[in-house]
Amino acid sequence: MSIDRRSGCPINLSLEVFGDRWSLIILRDMIFGGRRHFRELLNGSLEGIASNILADRLRRLMELGLLTRADDPSHKQKAIYSLTEMAITLVPIMAHLGAWGRVWLPVSEELSIRAELLEKGGPPLWEQFMDELRHEHLGAPVKTPPGTPSVRAQLQAAYKEVAARKAEAATV
Repeated sequence: MSIDRRSGCPINLSLEVFGDRWSLIILRDMIFGGRRHFRELLNGSLEGIASNILADRLRRLMELGLLTRADDPSHKQKAIYSLTEMAITLVPIMAHLGAWGRVWLPVSEELSIRAELLEKGGPPLWEQFMDELRHEHLGAPVKTPPGTPSVRAQLQAAYKEVAARKAEAATV
């Protein structure tokens, strides 16, 4: 897909790719949530994306080279979406967006804990996460030592811990 280029400015061109809120939300859910099927993306979004918008954005992200689509070997009627290297390299940008949002916007503690951990972990954690995503989506060899918890698992555990603490405090 060709991008309608208003100028050759890299910020402008990036906004022409990610200028709608749904594209980054879909990529966020795939990167951090591990969602790879249409229904997972549709039903798992906190923001409530409509099915026609999801289908359109998935198609656009594939045309732009950020996603690929293949038949799911476990189910004949399902497709599985995979991140490309182009999408995987968005992890540092997502980490920076999350860090900025934590400072300047009214975030919730449980939904911002992952951004906090990514910010604190910095480039070494981002690289480990990108390596894990390359393994999951591109079939690249695993680089982390056996027994090392995945970055996604660490982020999810932190989220669950904060959510449980807040739920317990609400019942007291």
